Amino acid sequence: MNIDKTTSSSFIQSYQKQMQVTQVGKTRPLQKEDQLQISNQAKELFEKNTEIDLDRQGKISTLKAQIQSGEYQIHSDKVADKIYQFWFDK
Repeated sequence: MNIDKTTSSSFIQSYQKQMQVTQVGKTRPLQKEDQLQISNQAKELFEKNTEIDLDRQGKISTLKAQIQSGEYQIHSDKVADKIYQFWFDK
């Protein structure tokens, strides 16, 4: 096998030129950052929702206390009426 060393340097030089060109092509323009804006109406809805959640948490804690103490009474007639209304009285 005969290898000609004089032409191998031209391959290396052409490769180096190609790498220099691609490095310039890889630079990206600066991109804008994403921004998030929340409207005043959405902020008001969030505040109202947190007030409702506080009221609900108060009701839940009183129910839990009644159940733990044994004071909570289940009215089976009312439960049956609600089930019947849900399925048959539309």
